[in-house]
Amino acid sequence: MTTEGIEAVFLETHNWGKAAKFLQSLGFKLEFETDHHSGQFRGKQGASVFIAEVAQTQETRTRLVLKAPGAAEPGPDVEVVTPYEPTHYGTEEMTVRDPDGRLWTLQA
Repeated sequence: MTTEGIEAVFLETHNWGKAAKFLQSLGFKLEFETDHHSGQFRGKQGASVFIAEVAQTQETRTRLVLKAPGAAEPGPDVEVVTPYEPTHYGTEEMTVRDPDGRLWTLQA
């Protein structure tokens, strides 16, 4: 399987309002906002960043989401952490681990 590049950067935050203002100060434009303290921003070169607020007691995470053509399985050198599963926003996602232990999301 070959990915088609970066789909988005997914960031969790403890303060949606401050994180949104920070990205806007860097030139990102708000594309849409949800009713649960999250939303997507797009930069001038087309890259998108999705921010979601999580509870103060929860550790924040950063995920790099790669666009995958359909739900194809990766090659034998890729450790699958979770297989493709449907998401609540209409895609399928798989989590894989790189050789250094970082998690990556593949979105079909």
